[in-house]
Amino acid sequence: MNTFLTALRQRVLAVLGAISMYRLVLIDLIALAVIAVLLSFAGLVAPTALEIVVSFAVLAAVISAADATAQRMLHLPWRIESSLVTALILLFVLQPSVRPDGILGLAVAGLLAAVSKYLIAWRGRHVLNPAAFGAAVVTIAGGLGADALGTFSSWWVGTPAMALPVAVLGLAVLWRTEKVRIVLVFLVIAVGVALVRQAVQAQGAGLPFAAADALGFALTQSPFLFLGAFMLSEPLTMPPRRWQQFSVAALVGVLAGWPIPVAGLFTLGQERALLIGNLLAFSFALRGSVRLVLEQRRFVTPTAQELTFRTRSRLRFVAGQYLELDVPHRHPDVRGTRREFSIVSAPADLPTLRIAYKEGDRKHPSSYKRALASAQPGAVLAVTGTWGDFVLPRGDAPILMVAAGIGVTPFVSQLRQLRATGVQRDVVLVYVASEAAELAFRDELEKTGARTVVFTRDEPKDLPGHWTWAQGARLDAAVLERVVPDLAARHAFISGPPRLIADLAPALQKARSLTTDAFAGY
Repeated sequence: MNTFLTALRQRVLAVLGAISMYRLVLIDLIALAVIAVLLSFAGLVAPTALEIVVSFAVLAAVISAADATAQRMLHLPWRIESSLVTALILLFVLQPSVRPDGILGLAVAGLLAAVSKYLIAWRGRHVLNPAAFGAAVVTIAGGLGADALGTFSSWWVGTPAMALPVAVLGLAVLWRTEKVRIVLVFLVIAVGVALVRQAVQAQGAGLPFAAADALGFALTQSPFLFLGAFMLSEPLTMPPRRWQQFSVAALVGVLAGWPIPVAGLFTLGQERALLIGNLLAFSFALRGSVRLVLEQRRFVTPTAQELTFRTRSRLRFVAGQYLELDVPHRHPDVRGTRREFSIVSAPADLPTLRIAYKEGDRKHPSSYKRALASAQPGAVLAVTGTWGDFVLPRGDAPILMVAAGIGVTPFVSQLRQLRATGVQRDVVLVYVASEAAELAFRDELEKTGARTVVFTRDEPKDLPGHWTWAQGARLDAAVLERVVPDLAARHAFISGPPRLIADLAPALQKARSLTTDAFAGY
């Protein structure tokens, strides 16, 4: 069963990887808005169709105008997708309205959300979820007597008719961002705490407690699904390591499941819970946008390039992690202006930092690839963060590294760091490439001394003594077990296309542990 689930997860990721995460979120939210409008005609959601449409128009206009103004003042590219995503999230969180006071409240919430991206920020990255901040301020202001703001956090998206669409579309986003487990932890804790809360309240009031009814209410008539899938999972407010992300999810789950009253005016539930989680995430890593100056570009294979940068400010990462590189450009296509790249260089190499990428479709390259290819030495680009748990375990247990093509990059970083720090590990590298010419970083890998098995159609020339050619064999589960007979004793790490991981899943499940770093293309 584990083998099947691993293979299925990677094959779905390969499909979802054809679109950027931000564009996927926008498409899903638009779909939810359309579904909500249709359901409103049947009376299955609280707002009317007119209220939904008008409220979205107000939110989109205010947020887009505020974003455009701020980005022009700061000499940043206008990100219409970001504006629309914020507007759509606020649409589902706040009470839609066509009344003048309601429209005013929506406009204020939208303006606060947009402004928070630039004022409540650290080195170019917002600290708080913008939509949550705007909704929280308007709701708290209403509780304090600001009657002119005729809207508040109603979370009308938490209704039985919307539960299935939110779950299905939210799952697509979480699958794409590999945050399914994080949000599942949040849901389990939030629902569990909510059940305990209802049981305690029922007992205090002398009323019977129906666990099944309470569970159904928590899942289908609460904001938990939407909060988890479309707000908690937002990567710009997530800490870099998985254990930190689980901690944030647990905290938000507790506060959302049992809203704590504050002075009898409002509670620390829902979007306020998320804001507190954002602060915890910020405390884990005071990170932000780091400027990189491009120093050199070179081809490391006929189809792959390496970019060498010098960091302008402090950057921290662990060998094996990846960064998100922002390359603003006009008229970005569906893939957006940000991409994730595994880091080639080791932490010991800083302030020099290197990444590598494959050119891909030369006839129809993405707008991002064209913009990145046109960047010349001296160009300044921004790293919006470093993430990932694709890091070697502590101790001296043997390691298996399986790399496909340019997927070798995190292993170069890890092996360089081991060599720089003088740490000895039993490492076997299985390196898969279409042909010998596509074996990148041969000299660097050779110096690390790691035993390497090469899978290429043609025989590489001048292989070092600790490298072996697999005689043109195709790597599959059976072959992997043959070339690494002690697989069960090794921690396995694999970096490459999701389909390769799916093909090797039967063998990889026999390893001591398995960590994947699938990439869905650039």
